[in-house]
Amino acid sequence: MIENFWKDKYPAGIAADIDPDMYPNIQAVLKQSCQRFADKPAFTNLGKTLTYGELYELSGAFAAYLQRNTDLVPGDRIAVQLPNVLQYPVAVFGAIRAGLVVVNTNPLYTAREMEHQFKDSGAKALVCLANMAHLAEKVVPKTAVRHVIVTEVADLLPPLKRLLVNSVIKYVKKMVPAYHLPRAVKFNDVLSKGRGQTVNEANPASSEVAVLQYTGGTTGVAKGAMLTHRNLVANMLQCKALMGSNLDEGCEVLITPLPLYHIYAFTFHCMAMMLIGNHNVLISNPRDLQAMVKELSKWKFSGFVGLNTLFVALCNNEAFRKLDFSALKVTLSGGMALQLAAAERWKEVTGCAICEGYGMTETSPVATVNPNQRIQIGTIGIPVPSTLAKIINDAGEELPLGEIGELCIKGPQVMKGYWQRQDATAEILDAQGWLKTGDIALIQPDGYMRIVDRKKDMILVSGFNVYPNELEDVLATLPGVLQCAAIGIPDEKSGESIKIFVVVKPGVTLTKEKVMEHMRANVTAYKVPRTVEFRDVLPTTNVGKILRRELRDEEMKKLGIKKSA
Repeated sequence: MIENFWKDKYPAGIAADIDPDMYPNIQAVLKQSCQRFADKPAFTNLGKTLTYGELYELSGAFAAYLQRNTDLVPGDRIAVQLPNVLQYPVAVFGAIRAGLVVVNTNPLYTAREMEHQFKDSGAKALVCLANMAHLAEKVVPKTAVRHVIVTEVADLLPPLKRLLVNSVIKYVKKMVPAYHLPRAVKFNDVLSKGRGQTVNEANPASSEVAVLQYTGGTTGVAKGAMLTHRNLVANMLQCKALMGSNLDEGCEVLITPLPLYHIYAFTFHCMAMMLIGNHNVLISNPRDLQAMVKELSKWKFSGFVGLNTLFVALCNNEAFRKLDFSALKVTLSGGMALQLAAAERWKEVTGCAICEGYGMTETSPVATVNPNQRIQIGTIGIPVPSTLAKIINDAGEELPLGEIGELCIKGPQVMKGYWQRQDATAEILDAQGWLKTGDIALIQPDGYMRIVDRKKDMILVSGFNVYPNELEDVLATLPGVLQCAAIGIPDEKSGESIKIFVVVKPGVTLTKEKVMEHMRANVTAYKVPRTVEFRDVLPTTNVGKILRRELRDEEMKKLGIKKSA
């Protein structure tokens, strides 16, 4: 039933299937695209643009250095710990061309988090920003890392500007703490030594691991999802297919505020956009809205990739609302639930509807997307080509259309498994290739799907299921609410009671009574929160996703209950 159900759900011009074996590996896609689009811009940051031809040349120099000046061999892991700077694609594609496995690492990690990831992955090399090198100094001796390459933010800018920017960051802003890594090599020295040398181009099988992408650890210890060349090639082809004719080859300008080390931005900007030769404008610090809007004002951008919290923040920014959006034709949302109020406001401000998608690290990540020509706000769209979805109950039985249960995904983009964790892999991935997502969802008769909430975030009030996403959607429509979150806390009478956290927009006064009145008017009685707490900020992940788990753990601590597992 599932196989046939999806075949006729795609808009005209979008095939239901892709060929995940069209390319043997990422190297083949990179070579073809960099030759075909050699003179087209690939990445821009801090006023400097790399063309696809230059990207291939620099990544080749990086690869040649790794092959000729280190003892690294194909299959070894290299941790890349960089923000959105030009060095990121150079290092990643260079490492892949040398046959290494890329371990994407968050630059904001603490020493403890770095140590876990480096040890768990068995990384033998590290590329990091000078700003974080003091942490590497503490961590590297405890791990298998033997080769460290350090770069400064402006290393790929022209000489004079490079000196100026790096000096300001180091001496004026004092953002580079002192560090001592005597065996570390400078990024530009790596390129100098590798430039002009022959690269022994790796040619891995499609089933070999290309990237170890660690989950955020919000449900326990972070695990490395093994994403193969075939997984990533399939996902880039799926993204291209479902975008249809919305993005032309070699001429689009895509704003890139989400970090490339995050799987969402990694696959879309480094993989899918490479395939069609488009231009990614890298935003190094999206939290600095003023600087970001200033950068946006320089471009007639046609695509924007973001998530709910960023859309809300930008639409509340007066300078952003004055930008020229006449070229904007695609806005993509993922990473967290898109709230209706945010989607409507973005459309009002920019004139462009948001295509919400859905995915996980374990699905490389894109599993479903709203086709741009047929968007249903409030849904996560339909499965990308060659992908199936089903809803199951707690017993693992498939449920009929319209019923709520756990969403499962099957397709060529589903990971090989968790790195060195067979038990964890078996819990989430069955022998037929179905991946349990841990998300509660339903499938509509038209094939579009709705995420109700995370299975582990569901609140049980007197036997009734309450989904935080629904409460947060309702809260977000209350004038004056900037951010909000809902959690369940233990309650003797009802099992759990609902607590909500609210961040109010600057200059607005909002009372608990107004919040409760709004909730009573919009949700049934058992869904009305028991407690309201106003905060200046809410804890978020590096991409801006609100951490309900952290809020819940804080409440548990107050009650003297051990943290959630």
